[in-house]
Amino acid sequence: MKLILRILLSAIAVVVLSKILPGVGVDTYMTAIIVAIVLSLLNFIVKPILVILTLPVTILTLGLFLLIINAIIILLADSLVTGFSVENIWWALLFSLLLSFLQSILFSILKED
Repeated sequence: MKLILRILLSAIAVVVLSKILPGVGVDTYMTAIIVAIVLSLLNFIVKPILVILTLPVTILTLGLFLLIINAIIILLADSLVTGFSVENIWWALLFSLLLSFLQSILFSILKED
């Protein structure tokens, strides 16, 4: 049940950010749910591989390269999900930062149970 709530809260965050950021677009609410599922799957499967492959660069940049990896994950979701669009890597970077911030706020609501 908590997994479904987390996906729905992520979808809400995606919709809110698509309304705020002009470089990010989501067509429907169902698309936002699909984006939340795809992002969670990409973060679970692809992100650890990218982190291991880019470990030297991440160490040299003191972890700041992880922001670029997050933006790449957003751009991958953009290419996989029709109806979700991100203009460029800068919008993906800003979307990634704001999505993480908004998710941490929304997920803290779930931990109060």
